[in-house]
Amino acid sequence: MTQSHMAREVAEIPEAAARFLDRSAAAVSAAAAALRRADPGLVVTVARGSSDHAATYLKYAIELAAGVPVASVGPSVASIYKRPLRLTGAACIGISQSGRSPDIVEMMRSAGENGALSIAITNHADSPMAEVSAHALALQAGEEKSVAATKTFVTSVLAGLSLLAHWREDADLQAAVAGLPDALARAVTLDWSPLSARLSRASSAFVLGRGPAFATAHEAALKFKETSGIHAEAYSAAEVLHGPAAIVQAHFPVLALGVDDAALPQLCATAERLASQGADVFVTGATVPGATTLPMIGGLHPLVAPLVTMAGFYAFVEALARRRGFDPDTPPHLRKVTETV
Repeated sequence: MTQSHMAREVAEIPEAAARFLDRSAAAVSAAAAALRRADPGLVVTVARGSSDHAATYLKYAIELAAGVPVASVGPSVASIYKRPLRLTGAACIGISQSGRSPDIVEMMRSAGENGALSIAITNHADSPMAEVSAHALALQAGEEKSVAATKTFVTSVLAGLSLLAHWREDADLQAAVAGLPDALARAVTLDWSPLSARLSRASSAFVLGRGPAFATAHEAALKFKETSGIHAEAYSAAEVLHGPAAIVQAHFPVLALGVDDAALPQLCATAERLASQGADVFVTGATVPGATTLPMIGGLHPLVAPLVTMAGFYAFVEALARRRGFDPDTPPHLRKVTETV
């Protein structure tokens, strides 16, 4: 069987991460220095799709490491409603693989004109979004042919974590970021075949996470929909108990993305409760009564661990798509670049 573009791009994730750390180091250093000078009391993010999941990941990372609140702003506020936002003293981080979507570009332009320090994270350093921003971090990921983003999601989060580590001059996080290419190389070889067997004929699933892993839960749910035709929904491991758990009955599949951080005990408690309701629960990062433990790379900084787990998920979901009879490169009704206003 011919290898899919998605499979090749997942295999390229470690190399792409290493390229970013090498080639974009000067741009990260300059943007981090600008953040230290600005000392923002607020960070806003602008993104859609997988890039918005990367932004959510950075929201938790920035709030946990810097104590600065992060809010997502709707691009249509600038592009359709033409309403400027008062962003003096804030930083604005835009994330877009192509850097070409008109609504993202217009919000980044408006943010800079209205007082924000604007930083673009994009795979195309010459894109319109990069051109209207004060700083641009080029992902160095190379061409991504598969419609489903993989290596650009990972490198987008990597760019944000590298920026955060240098902004805060956090030596532990800097070391963790520097070690990501090796950790990612190990992650893409993980065997999640028990989950693949359970989902080979599934129609629905829940994906759970907390903190940065809440963002990767959303990204995983999107990939289940895009590549495999599974109606997956992502929830906080706390939020799922406020209503959605009511539909979890015998053999309902649940993937709980746990990492070794302060939220792990609560996520495990939720996973155990859903297993007791009869769900087929799969969990990373812990052993939970009634659940199947999936392998992950251990011993990582808690702010990078969810990203590493995501690389393993991408390899798994590409194989799952083919097992279910889908072409992971060409999801129905989707295009690689979606330009919205």
